[in-house]
This record gives sequence, structure tokens and C-alpha cells, in this order.
Amino acid sequence: MFKKNHPNYFYTSDGIRLFYNTNFPPQELNPEKPVVVFIYGLLCSNNHFKYQIPFFEEQGYQILLHDYRFHFASSCDGDLETCNFPNIAKDLHELLAELNIKKTLFVGHSMGVNICLEHARRYPEDVTAQVLISGTVVPPQDIMFDSNIVDITMPYIEAFTKKYPELYKSVWKHSFKNPIAQYAIFDGGFNKKQVEMEFVQLYMKKISELPETLFFHLLKLMHDHDVINHLESIQTPTLVIGGDKDKIIPNYLQQILTKHLPKSQLYIVKNGSHVPQADFPDMINNRINQFTKKTLKA
Repeated sequence: MFKKNHPNYFYTSDGIRLFYNTNFPPQELNPEKPVVVFIYGLLCSNNHFKYQIPFFEEQGYQILLHDYRFHFASSCDGDLETCNFPNIAKDLHELLAELNIKKTLFVGHSMGVNICLEHARRYPEDVTAQVLISGTVVPPQDIMFDSNIVDITMPYIEAFTKKYPELYKSVWKHSFKNPIAQYAIFDGGFNKKQVEMEFVQLYMKKISELPETLFFHLLKLMHDHDVINHLESIQTPTLVIGGDKDKIIPNYLQQILTKHLPKSQLYIVKNGSHVPQADFPDMINNRINQFTKKTLKA
């Protein structure tokens, strides 16, 4: 993903092995220049920033990518309940300290917004500025697709998975091959005129690599997340981005974030979906870069 990869592993204070990758040798970190830290969303991966990573590398930014506990190349051992927002924030806090990174730009998408806000609340010294894309601090089950249909149907779906665990596991591992499932996600989450189906296919393939129990667990974390009560105490300079055609997280959620985060500004992308950074990468990249140069003097 980088021109020159520097992959490595880091062990957290509670023994979790985290995979991370930088576009610079850690010993050659320039402390005067910001490090862009990408924070992906629910069942997503760093591929959701495939158009941002090369752009910011070309601009000369230092970049840090990592996988959360129970995700991809990081450890999937132990109790899934330890995979929660406070621990995910703590893991990254410890990794930043290990690498001696003190000047950062966090870029979070979807559930990554929850993680960014949790981190900024707990470790404000870590986050110099942040970009929050298509996030919500309201339980997503209550507002996804601008209705409570998810909240109504989810208990039945979860009951089915518990009753037929092997069938659910098989569906989880192989649904990325189903063209109907591919189109449903394509239509629901993306601007079909701007994003190629290959992006969705890779997204679904990466989902199949994750534990099948992760989806309901993470969705419950988002439902119970109480960061909305702490927004006004977060003083991190913030750029909030949303697509005006986001079918998953209604656009007014970005306005709520902007209203209650003291140092925030809002950028709405015309015809942008839930993944505006893939719909209109040039537009998003330039806007983030403009924000970064002004805020961090990068």
C-alpha cells in the first residue's frame, strides 16, 4: 500500500499483538511533521482509504496504519469482550508512545469516528487534529437508513445466528461470492456512478476474513457508546465530512457532531454516499489536505 512498507508488530500492556505499518522507518520519524493515522470503520479495513493513503504519501506525510485487536493481522486470541472502544483507544495510545509519535492527524470513517472521539476524550494529547467521515454518536440501529428497521430486525437475525451457528458461519465466509449480496452493499453504501464494483468485492472479501461473531459485538459497542455526553469537552480541531446521499447514516448526524464539537467545521459532499472518500477521492483529499495545512501548519 505504501511505496516502501515498514510492517511490524507491537505488544500492548495486556499482551495483545497489534499489527502496524508505516511508510517510514520508525527510527527516522520526523517529530516536527504530522503523522496521519487512518482509523477504519465497522467490518472495514484500511482499503477504505485506498485513495487517501497514496495521496498523502505523495504529499510527503508520514502515515501509520494498524489493525485493531481481533482484526486481520492483529491478535484474535482471548475474550472478544476486550475488543471495545476504550481498549482500542488504549492500544493505539500505547503504540503512539512506543513510536514516539506526538503530532498526529486522525482520519476516521464510520465506526472509526467513534474510535477517534473516544481517543480524543481519553488521550487528548495524542490527537492534534482529526477528520471524522460519515460517523454517528447516536446508536446506529436507531437511525440507519433513516428508520429503526435495523433495531427491529436485528434481534431476530441474531437469534437465527445462535440457533444455526454453522450455517451463519458458512454464509459469513462465502457471502462475498454472492452477486446479490454484492449489489445490495453496492447500492446501499456507495455512489454507484463513482465507485467500481471491485471496491465492494474486496470490501466483502476482507469481511470474510474477520471472526463471524464480530459484527453483532461491534454493533452493540456503537449502540452503547456514551461519547455523545463528552463531545463538548473535546477541544481537538475537527473537520466533519458527510455525503448528502448517505443512505446508512443520515446527514443530520454530521450536523449534530459539528454543533457539539467546539472546534469543528462541516464539509458536505454533494452526491456523496456513506463512503465519500471513495466516491470523490480528489475532492476529499484536497479538502483534508487544506484543513491539515491550515490547522497543523503542515
